[in-house]
Amino acid sequence: MSSPPGRRVRVSSPGTSRQGSDAREEVRRRLKDLIEANRVMIFSKSYCPLSTRVKELFSSLGVDYNILELDQVEDGANVQEVLTEISNQKTVPNIFVNKVHVGGCDRTFQAHHNGLLQKLLQEDLAHDFDLIIIGGGSGGLSCAKEAANLGKKVMVLDFVVPSPQGSSWGLGGTCVNVGCIPKKLMHQAALLGQALQDSRKFGWEYNQQVKHNWEVMTEAIQNHISSLNWGYRLTLREKGVAYVNAYGEFVELHKIKATNKKGQETFYTASKFVIATGERPRYLGLQGDKEYCITSDDLFSLPYCPGRTLVIGSSYVGLECAGFLAGLGLDVTVMVRSVLLRGFDQEMAEKVLLAIGRDSCTRKIGLEKIGVKINEKNGKIPVNDVEQTNVPHVYAIGDILEVKPELTPVAIQAGKLLARRLFGASLEKCDYVNIPTTVFTPLEYGCCGLSEEKAIEVYKKENLEVYHTLFWPLEWTVAGRDNNTCYAKIICNKFDNERVVGFHLLGPNAGEITQGFAAAMKCGLTKQLLNDTIGIHPTCGEVFTTLEITKSSGLEITQKGC
Repeated sequence: MSSPPGRRVRVSSPGTSRQGSDAREEVRRRLKDLIEANRVMIFSKSYCPLSTRVKELFSSLGVDYNILELDQVEDGANVQEVLTEISNQKTVPNIFVNKVHVGGCDRTFQAHHNGLLQKLLQEDLAHDFDLIIIGGGSGGLSCAKEAANLGKKVMVLDFVVPSPQGSSWGLGGTCVNVGCIPKKLMHQAALLGQALQDSRKFGWEYNQQVKHNWEVMTEAIQNHISSLNWGYRLTLREKGVAYVNAYGEFVELHKIKATNKKGQETFYTASKFVIATGERPRYLGLQGDKEYCITSDDLFSLPYCPGRTLVIGSSYVGLECAGFLAGLGLDVTVMVRSVLLRGFDQEMAEKVLLAIGRDSCTRKIGLEKIGVKINEKNGKIPVNDVEQTNVPHVYAIGDILEVKPELTPVAIQAGKLLARRLFGASLEKCDYVNIPTTVFTPLEYGCCGLSEEKAIEVYKKENLEVYHTLFWPLEWTVAGRDNNTCYAKIICNKFDNERVVGFHLLGPNAGEITQGFAAAMKCGLTKQLLNDTIGIHPTCGEVFTTLEITKSSGLEITQKGC
């Protein structure tokens, strides 16, 4: 077969009358048109030997291709800069096959050797959907809705494999069903119990015996969750997103098998995929663990009060569960995993709650069939800074990402921005820096930025100033609660105008307080700005406007009044 020559294409200048930003957008539009319209699009430079190698490869395969020689077009440097924004690749050759960004010379030859290039070339462009998302949690739903808003044909596959105890749930993922929402509501139930105790000191008198009814609480919480499940389904329907309650598994590069609870299989194809399958609790790997233990997948819908409980694991999930169970009046013991594995005795508790970590749901969805790489130790998926896996048309978001925060708002933001980059004109990436979070233990712990240990690792101890204090919430004074339990701390970079690089609060409503300070940190909050801010009195948050004592001074931080 004779080698077909590459067809050269042109990108004409938008003209000098166009303003800078308008001109760039016009170049962007024309580049995207070339990528959309051509089966193989090579952005090259005529003198580049790597570009020549790629052209020879496609010629040897008998594949027709189109070329834009960036050194031969008007304002080629600007065109290449816009191309970099589109592809996240600065160099040439820059190759797209059937609208999928393959990469440069090395990645193209790698794709050729592992068969990926041939599959891309053989793909029928008439896919069922523009985007299929595997996983109906917070990140997946966010991505689906945004892609639909941009006019794309979208499908969401979501299926919950029942836990060993038989627990399953509806659309919405971990946060809504077995995470943030029920956890915060049970945390609130425990706080109300503490408030009842405090109320006597404030003059409330009651003779009836106060007790907690687990069944009433769980029924109310599950009713609320069911309303959220229905709301998500309704929203997808209104936006024209196809929702299928089925287990998704890749069978080909652009083809997926969906298996419903009856075992019926249906196949769908898409141009792009997003993996948002989340995680499930890890078990101990000991005899009887799945028979006699429950996890956070089961606790929030447990039809009976668990009674005396041993929580195995001291992650935030374990501590939060232990906290609200204790607040509800149960006898709770927390054991860290290392102690457990050295000789745990199951007779120590009537019920064991496991909180020893979570495993990514990535091993049984056919990723090996299409070549998506995962971390074999934990199942997490490595991605680049635009959430793209090593297979160009497959992306991943949420808790399954390697070295990324496992937080619901992060997944929502990442999913929304991913859809805008894939199908809109946006270049905005998810910012994984200075993400606030809160541990909803009975005494809440909110933080944003770096821990003190991490800050020392990054900036060195001598370059930091740490301001801190204990404080006594006014609400605790009359109730007679400990006056030196709550704690506030900020970590500042002395050589960057004392910019706050770490914010930490242990106290009531820490989540609400931390959220506001997180926004300030995004804006470059400094110690001087805190000093210049007038606090709201009497509140817990105002303590950050009056911090004076540094750790390095060694001065006493205990409090004796409000």
